[in-house]
Amino acid sequence: MTRRGGGSQHRRPATPQERRAQRLRLVRRTALAGLAAVLLGPLLVFGLGWVFFSVPSPADAVTNQVALVSYSDGSRLTRLVPEEGNRIAVPVEDVPQHVRDAVLAAEDRTFYSNPGFDLTGILRAVWNQVQGGSGGGSTITQQYVKNALVGDEYSLWRKYKEVVLAVKISQERTKDEILGDYLNAIYFGRGAYGIQSASQAYFGKPVQLLDASEGALLAGVIQSPSRWDPARNPERAVERWDFVLDGMVAQGWLTPQERADARFPATIEPRRGQAGVPADANGHVVTAVTAELDALGITSEDLAQEGLRITTTIDPERQQQAVDAAHAALEGQPENLRSAMVAVDPQTGGILAYYGGDNGLGLDYARVRRLAGSTFKPFVVLAGLQQDPPVGLGETFDGEEVPGLRNAEGADCDRCDLKQAMTVSNNVVFNSLAKQVGPENVAAAARAAGITAPLDDPNEGIALGNKEISALELASAYATIAGGGVWHQPHLVREVVTADGRVLFSAATEGERRFPERVARNVVESMLEVADQDGLTLPDGRPVAAKTGTVQSRFDGENNDAWMAGFTPSLSTSVWVGTDMNTPIRTAGGEPISGKTLPGEVWQEFMGEALEAAPVETFPPYRPIGEAASDAPPGVDPEATPTPTPTPEPTVEPTPEVPPPAEPPADPRAAQPGDPATTREPEQGDGGGLLFGDDDEPAPPPTTSQDCSITPCG
Repeated sequence: MTRRGGGSQHRRPATPQERRAQRLRLVRRTALAGLAAVLLGPLLVFGLGWVFFSVPSPADAVTNQVALVSYSDGSRLTRLVPEEGNRIAVPVEDVPQHVRDAVLAAEDRTFYSNPGFDLTGILRAVWNQVQGGSGGGSTITQQYVKNALVGDEYSLWRKYKEVVLAVKISQERTKDEILGDYLNAIYFGRGAYGIQSASQAYFGKPVQLLDASEGALLAGVIQSPSRWDPARNPERAVERWDFVLDGMVAQGWLTPQERADARFPATIEPRRGQAGVPADANGHVVTAVTAELDALGITSEDLAQEGLRITTTIDPERQQQAVDAAHAALEGQPENLRSAMVAVDPQTGGILAYYGGDNGLGLDYARVRRLAGSTFKPFVVLAGLQQDPPVGLGETFDGEEVPGLRNAEGADCDRCDLKQAMTVSNNVVFNSLAKQVGPENVAAAARAAGITAPLDDPNEGIALGNKEISALELASAYATIAGGGVWHQPHLVREVVTADGRVLFSAATEGERRFPERVARNVVESMLEVADQDGLTLPDGRPVAAKTGTVQSRFDGENNDAWMAGFTPSLSTSVWVGTDMNTPIRTAGGEPISGKTLPGEVWQEFMGEALEAAPVETFPPYRPIGEAASDAPPGVDPEATPTPTPTPEPTVEPTPEVPPPAEPPADPRAAQPGDPATTREPEQGDGGGLLFGDDDEPAPPPTTSQDCSITPCG
C-alpha cells in the first residue's frame, strides 16, 4: 500500500550531515529568540511602564513628604508639616548660578548631559540587591522622582519605576525645570524644604544673596542633613563643604583662586521646636512619639521625607478624659501647680492617655522625675515576697512611731500586718521591712517592675520614696503588677508605614515575665483596700489596687509632691501634682495637698470615665505566699483576730523559686541627664524617713501665722 499523495511508507533515515544541520538550525533559532528577548524584553517592560506610570508634579513631592500622626482609631492627631513659610517656592532663575553649580557638584555633576538616570548606578544597585545589600547611585532627576512619587524602598521594582519616570520626565520638561522642581522640593534639615527656606534656616537671608561658600554648605547637607549640619557635626560639615567646592573646581565652575579664597561660612542657631507639634497638651504626645521613633532608628529625615503614617496607642476618648480630669481638678487652684497623668494598658504596654501639662512646647511633666513618696511601698512588698523565706502579707510588725520616723495622722498601729500597713500607709512598718529585705532588693524589685530611674545606693528610706521617678515609669511599673508580673515596654508608637506602603515598625505584643503571677497577685492583694480607705473608690464597686504618696517639705506641715496611682486588670494610671520649683503645694484655700486630695480627684475622675463602658473586672484568685493577710480592719491587732483558712489551696506554697530580677533595658524615653528634675538634689530628713513616706493625711499645719516670704501661701 502506498500513502496518499504518493511517497514511500518508510522515511529515509537522516544522514549524519543532515542531523548536524538540523541541530545548527535549532541552535541558531534559540540564539535569535534569546537575543530578541534580551533586546526587546526590556523595551517591552520599559514601554509598559511608560504607559502606566504618571509623571509626578511638584505638588506630589509636597504631599508625599508630609508625615501623619494618628490616634489608635486612625483619626488624625497631627500632621508633621513645615511651619508656615518654611516651604517657599522660588523660580530657578532666582537661584544664583554658583548655588546651582554647588548642588550639581554635590549631587549630580552630569545632570545636563545624562538622560535622567545613571546606568552605572543602576547596575550597582542591581548587584547590591542580588548580594542582599541596598543602595545605588541616583541622578538629581531620579532623586526628585523618588521624593515626589516612588518612595525610598531599596528594591529593584523601585529602581525600575524610578528609571522609567526619570526618562519620561526628561522628555516632558527641560533640565532647568527639573532642577527648579528639585530645589523647591528637597529637604535640607532644620525643618526646611526647598532652597529658599534652607537659606533662611541656615543663614537668615534669601537665596538670592548667597555666595558660593554658603551655597556649597547648603548643597552639602542635602545628602544627610543630620550628618552634615554644622550645628550638629562641625568637623564633618567642613569635610563635606570641601568636597563640594573641590567638585566645583574640577568641573570648571569655580576657579582655583576662588577656591583658595573661600572660607567656611557661619550659620545661625537652629530654631527650636518642630513643625506640626501642637501647642496644647497633645504637643507632649507628639514630641514623645518623635523621640520614640528616633530611638527606633526612624530619624527626623525619615519623618521629613518619607511621608510616614504613624499610628499611636493613644485612645482619643481617654486622652480627652485625662485632659478634662486634670483641668477640672486644677481649675481655680494656684497657678504654680503642675500636674501629669499617664495611663497604660497592662496587657500590651501601650500608652492610652498621656498628659504632661498644657504647654505642648514646654516641659513635659509626665517625664519629670520627682520623689515617689509612699507609691514605692508596693515594691517593698514585692521584694519581701521574693525573699527566702518569703515575707507574706500576714507578717506583723510594730507600727508605732520611733524617734526620727513618724507616721501620718491616723496611720499608727501597735501591731499590724503588711496589708493593714499598706492600707493606712504606715511608714514605720515599711521602713522596718526595707531593712529586713535589704534596700538593694527593693530597688531591684522596682527595676523589675519597670522603674528605669537611677536607684543608686539605696537605703531603707527607699521604702518611703526617697528616690525620684516619673509618672510614666510609675504607671508602667504598676501595669507590670496588674499584668501578673509580665512587663511590656511602655510605648506610644503602634505602627509606622511609609507613603508607599512599607511597614517600618510594628510594636511587639509579647511581654517579658519579670516575676511570677502569684507574687504579683499578692502585691495586688496588699493594695486592694487603699482606694476605699482614702475615699477614692470607683463606680460599680469595681476592684482596684492603688497607692497614694505624699512628699513632705522641709517646711513643717507642708508637702512638695503628691501622687495617686492605681490599676484594674486593664488600666494602670498614675497622677502627680507639684510645682516647677519644688515648693510647698496648697489648694486655693491654703490647705496642703496630699495624695488623696487633688491627685486622687484627678485619678478617680479619669478612671471612672475611662472604664465606664467596660465590664467590671476582677483580679485572679488570691493564693497567699507565706502567711496570709488577716481580715482585721486597720488599727485592730491582727494577732488577736482569727485568720481565715485561705482558699482555694489547703497548703501554702514555700518560697517561690524566683531568680533575682533582671535589670530591664534602659527606657530611651526616660528623662535625660540635665533635666531639671534629675539634677535637683533630693531633700533629706531626720533618719531619711520624715520627708518621703507620710501620706494620705498631712501633719497638722503650725498654729502660728505663716511667713509668706519664705513659704508661698496658696
